[in-house]
Amino acid sequence: MEKQSNENLLSIEEMTKVFTIRHGLSSTRFMAVDHVSLALRADIPEILAVAGESGSGKSTLAYMILGLVEPTSGRLLFKNRDVTHLAARDRRAWFMKEVQPVFQDPFSAFSPLKKVESYLYETALNFGMAKGGNADLHVDNALVTVGLSLREIKGRFPNELSGGQMQRVAIARALITNPSLLVADEPVSMLDASLRMSIVNALRDLKVKHGVSVVYITHDLATAYYAADRIAIMLRGWVVELGTVQQVLGNPLHPYTQILKKSIPEPDPTKKWTEKVVLARAETEEFLQAGCKFAARCPRVMDICKQVVPADLILDGRLIKCHLYNDSASAQIQEGAAAVTSD
Repeated sequence: MEKQSNENLLSIEEMTKVFTIRHGLSSTRFMAVDHVSLALRADIPEILAVAGESGSGKSTLAYMILGLVEPTSGRLLFKNRDVTHLAARDRRAWFMKEVQPVFQDPFSAFSPLKKVESYLYETALNFGMAKGGNADLHVDNALVTVGLSLREIKGRFPNELSGGQMQRVAIARALITNPSLLVADEPVSMLDASLRMSIVNALRDLKVKHGVSVVYITHDLATAYYAADRIAIMLRGWVVELGTVQQVLGNPLHPYTQILKKSIPEPDPTKKWTEKVVLARAETEEFLQAGCKFAARCPRVMDICKQVVPADLILDGRLIKCHLYNDSASAQIQEGAAAVTSD
């Protein structure tokens, strides 16, 4: 569990979300987020990446932070205030100003029948950010922050702008309320490679120049390494490794993180993916497994992994959830880490 303090901007404490899936007269309980604890400090703005494969729970976690999904258990604190079950009036008056979303598909957030700037003006007026007739200035300032201007986008419809421009407009819209935190859910996944870095650089500039912290949900480890200060790796609702990007991606310790890193394709035709994984069987076993959720796919699985849920451990300043790293397996850890490094 990550340490919480009174100096945190955001504190996620043992947050859990269970969905019930109906199958006729029967039902299945699916734990999308499983007792996750994370924190962002208030005094130092940062970008925290949350990464993992599809179905790992990272988007559900983002929606719980935004208040779009009700948690089953756990607490969410923002600026030391419990906002887990915040009333709609308070959420709109305060929380929604401070915490703003940036979603995956910018075109789905804007009607093709409305001019782009109308959304920016509505946001400014609805949140009282354009008093005294200075709406144009306020909207333009937000656009300039992301490398655009009101003059460029005024009078244009979404289909008249590129995907990169629209995602910048979406970020500008979020900035109009002067938020302390952005929750960006896969903001570059629908953009081509030439546009991804412009959006990632915009997020970095927000942190450095404007003191805005970002929770960056992604499956793209390359942009996470470039943009983030810290990264949390999620697997089936768990955070299995958490630390600085240099620690976690530079020298991954959890077998799942190691496999994720190795799965990044290299531009070298001599290095081909040769491993064969039967995902259907592995995923079924992960849901039914009594112990570690990765035991069915882990190349270093032990008997204990199939029976006992691993504890959250702190090792060299990072959190790791793995039986390999308890005291009784310390010799095995060092050997395994050396083997991974030499690959």
